[in-house]
Amino acid sequence: MNKFKRIGLVAVMVMALGAGFGCAKKQVTNSEDQATSGNEYSANAAAIDQAAQTISDGIVYFDFDKFDIQPEYRDLLQQKADLMKAYPSIQVRIEGNCDARGTQEYNLALGERRARAVYEYMVMLGVNPSQLEMISYGKERPAVEGTGPAVWAKNRRDDFRVIAR
Repeated sequence: MNKFKRIGLVAVMVMALGAGFGCAKKQVTNSEDQATSGNEYSANAAAIDQAAQTISDGIVYFDFDKFDIQPEYRDLLQQKADLMKAYPSIQVRIEGNCDARGTQEYNLALGERRARAVYEYMVMLGVNPSQLEMISYGKERPAVEGTGPAVWAKNRRDDFRVIAR
């Protein structure tokens, strides 16, 4: 009987060792899967960062006392809209700005109309409204200090700030 017990014990040990090796192999596979998953996350994060940078770049300028979007900015806004649709986690604040002329109240209202014009255009292009918000700074945040037509033209604008990725 002892001989049979030893053979049985050896068989159980071999099976236990075989099961242990099987688990170790699965752990390696899981680690490889996690590394691949991490690389995919890293690549996706890099793509979102690039999209956010592209959205932040590019300013829409306006004519004096106007808030209509000029045709030369439609491609720029289409590019921003396409990226926002591709990456729905990105949220953007459209910031309306004015030049130094006019009252504070008037410029706040004009900056809001400028931001709203771009907001509505982006929604028309298919951007989810929950990805967009607007604010008007009026003349409080000039891009360029000074006076004169060239300075004023640079301050009549909508900026785009990514507020969530």
